[in-house]
Amino acid sequence: MSELTRDEILQKIQAGESLEGMDLSEADLSYETLKGAKLKGANLSEAHLQNTNFERADLSGANLSKAFLFGANLAEANLDNATCTETNLQDTNLEKASVKNAQMASCSLFGSNLENANFAGTNLVRARLKRAIMKGANFSNANLEDTHLERTDLTNTDFTGANLKNAKMQQAKTEGTNFSGAKTDGMIQ
Repeated sequence: MSELTRDEILQKIQAGESLEGMDLSEADLSYETLKGAKLKGANLSEAHLQNTNFERADLSGANLSKAFLFGANLAEANLDNATCTETNLQDTNLEKASVKNAQMASCSLFGSNLENANFAGTNLVRARLKRAIMKGANFSNANLEDTHLERTDLTNTDFTGANLKNAKMQQAKTEGTNFSGAKTDGMIQ
């Protein structure tokens, strides 16, 4: 349970204070504007963050496991090394976000915008990315085993060295996509 109330969290963020490493688990910050928030290493597990604006926020190393971020704006946010296991990121905007080496197994990214985002080295095993826009995104050396990528736009996406074993890619747009060195055993196109 969060060590701060909703109002205390919002006051600190609006004052530009860092909430680095704080326990904000189960907090409800839905529909708030948290642009540029300093949440490095914060525990936001099971937090309710629907339609929250995290544009350019620092969430590196944060724990967002089982959080609800439906419709959130994470454009240009830093989620490097974050834990987003079983997180609902459906219809989120992750355009130009940095999500390197994150743990995102079994997360939901249905219909999300991942255009030009960097997911290099990220674990996305069993993630659901149906209808996602992934144009120009970097998934080099990422683990996408058993991932659902049906009807996604993978135009110019980089999967160099990625694990796409048993990934489902029916009706995906793959023009200009780089699969060099990718493991594609059992991949369905």
